[in-house]
Amino acid sequence: MTETPQVTGRHRELLDQVLDKWSLHVLDRLCEGPLRFNGLRRAIPVVTQKSLTAALRRLERNGMVERVVVSTRPVAVEYRITPLGKTLQDLIDALLLWTADNLPDVERARARFDDASAVAGGE
Repeated sequence: MTETPQVTGRHRELLDQVLDKWSLHVLDRLCEGPLRFNGLRRAIPVVTQKSLTAALRRLERNGMVERVVVSTRPVAVEYRITPLGKTLQDLIDALLLWTADNLPDVERARARFDDASAVAGGE
């Protein structure tokens, strides 16, 4: 049995960058196939251009995504998942499935907590 590694600052930094608000969406979309920037914007309509650019740069720096210049007229840029990024697909799918399966329980827990906090705060 493999021992669980200690979570260091370096681990936390990587997890923060891979699991941040937009990176998870980008990785999920690119696991389905390559997309151009505007294709990603359409696939994730609530992301701003600035946030998407920052997420793509972080993921490219970490080796999860590659930026490929496509020789067309006009020249276009396409983003693709790398083999390293592809290793996250099952984990991302599991997280999204867990969220869908457990969201009702989480919402009930939040409501109970909020109700109890309101009562305690009113005393």
